[in-house]
Amino acid sequence: MVQNHKIEKRPRGRPQIRCDDDTKSVIIEAANRQFHQSGYAAASIAAIAQDAGVSTKTLYRLFPTKADLFSEMITERTGRFLTALDPGTLAAADVRQGLERMLTAYGMLTLSLDTITVTRLVISESDRFPEIASAFYEKAIVRTNTLMENWLRKQIDRKLIALDDPHAACGMLRGMMILEPQRAAMLRQQQPPGNEEIAARAKMCAALFLKGCAL
Repeated sequence: MVQNHKIEKRPRGRPQIRCDDDTKSVIIEAANRQFHQSGYAAASIAAIAQDAGVSTKTLYRLFPTKADLFSEMITERTGRFLTALDPGTLAAADVRQGLERMLTAYGMLTLSLDTITVTRLVISESDRFPEIASAFYEKAIVRTNTLMENWLRKQIDRKLIALDDPHAACGMLRGMMILEPQRAAMLRQQQPPGNEEIAARAKMCAALFLKGCAL
């Protein structure tokens, strides 16, 4: 008996091309690995492209400079924090729950090993490359601060808390949440806190903060 074997036909034409957004994500992850391993100065565009599996031509088309790539990497990381804090969810929560949720998300972002490593990089190389300090400040610090300060102002408008200077109070709140564990991790004296520790710290900070400003 002769068996008929089906021959699998290959589709004609070029393989499906990955969209630019997906390619950007792959390149950003590769850049993150290379910056972690080599630092900003030593991480080459060629090594990042090879890690990402793309040509240097494609990388330069999407990110004209290494500074652009670093800035986009910071923007992508900060975007996770912004996504975690859905405005509708925060608006529906009471002031204590909303503050705890916001501080927990902020702690998860700033106290992660990834962020600690990038922060060390920025501090150590910003004298030679001031553009990375500017990107980190504008894309990470200012963006997160703005969201948290705006939330505090909304609670003032709802007459749930009273603050003479919301901007200064936001800075104090952020410092209370991350300063000690961040400093210990930055100096390699302790490991960054885990999720449960961050959540517990957020709860404690929220309670202390609200004792001073709740109406």
